[in-house]
Amino acid sequence: MEELPPLHGRMRAICALCRTELEARNGRSLTAALACALGAFFFLFPANLLPILRVHAFGLHTSNVIAGGILLLWNHGWVLLAGLSFLFVVVTPFLFFGALSLSLGALRFTRRPPWIGRVFRRAMALELWAMIDVYLLASFVGYYRLAHVSQLHITVEIGAYCLIAAAFLSLLTRATLDKRSVWRLIGPEAPAPHGEHALSCTSCDLIQPLSRERHPCPRCGALLHSRKPGAAVRTTALLVAAFILFFPANILPMNVSSHLGTTTSYTIFTGVKDLFQAGLWPLGILIFCTSIVIPVAKIFALAWCVASAHFGWTRHLVFKTRMLQLIAEIGRWSKTDPFTIVFFVPLMTLGAFASSSAGWGAIAFVAMTFFTMLASQFFDPRLMWDAAEQSRHE
Repeated sequence: MEELPPLHGRMRAICALCRTELEARNGRSLTAALACALGAFFFLFPANLLPILRVHAFGLHTSNVIAGGILLLWNHGWVLLAGLSFLFVVVTPFLFFGALSLSLGALRFTRRPPWIGRVFRRAMALELWAMIDVYLLASFVGYYRLAHVSQLHITVEIGAYCLIAAAFLSLLTRATLDKRSVWRLIGPEAPAPHGEHALSCTSCDLIQPLSRERHPCPRCGALLHSRKPGAAVRTTALLVAAFILFFPANILPMNVSSHLGTTTSYTIFTGVKDLFQAGLWPLGILIFCTSIVIPVAKIFALAWCVASAHFGWTRHLVFKTRMLQLIAEIGRWSKTDPFTIVFFVPLMTLGAFASSSAGWGAIAFVAMTFFTMLASQFFDPRLMWDAAEQSRHE
């Protein structure tokens, strides 16, 4: 159990055990985070309501808004892909930036209403699932794919600029937010109890006596647990499901398109191959990393950590702990390929001349990445350290 004093200036706090950065003050500001969160929240409205691109071909024209692609997929029967896309791209960003702006705004004006801890905790739980920045990357991929179709004339609409602004402010919000300082403003840190075992809240890190386990945290309202309940079992079940889905996700078509009577289906591998053959090797490398390398690495890395906690392996604990933090951050970018389909579908709906829809590979892929993200959230890296410590004493 480590107690951290408030930091000042450019100070940083490093965990003495795993060398993970616990807190950093450099470049962090409550006011800046509030301004960025509010800006992102307001830009989400035009980004979702206004057209992003407009395509002209064969005397026809079509445009896309975020909800338009999701609705088309829903109408085509791809309910899971449409539902998860709507949740991650539309609903969660509004909830995240709205809850974050509300809690930071109250603190900025020195208000501490009784609900603020719960609201900020829920905002932090939504942070990784608010994927407007991932959708922007998918939009770039979709744009460059369309730009190499010779019969199409593409114009960038105002919604695209609002989407870029919302995604950029989303990244700035995460960069300027100092979570531990916010928690201190919501409620002061509690000293470790003398002569009694202690635990820290798994949501806000507040130190409490072990006797308060299964009681609500006085700062954020979460139930107190010394370790995340059922972490190893839940993570293992999700990893098994993700591993099974990996094969249809890479074998079955992600996207099925019809262009001038010719139907073409794309798997992840054929999509990457076509990007390389078209000379778009930066996009090919990007899709290869986000759609193949990252999901595989997440499954095997999490399986390694679960096995470490089960067998009490004592080696590479620092590396595995920091690896878990990394894969929790980068795992969200695996959604780039499914979001590209959401972006692409309404722009290729040109009557008898062209059409596009998802394939079963996209359903398997979005489910697989969803399970791996849940697994990284459920697993508690402290289980590895507990098991290693127990092995040393046996």
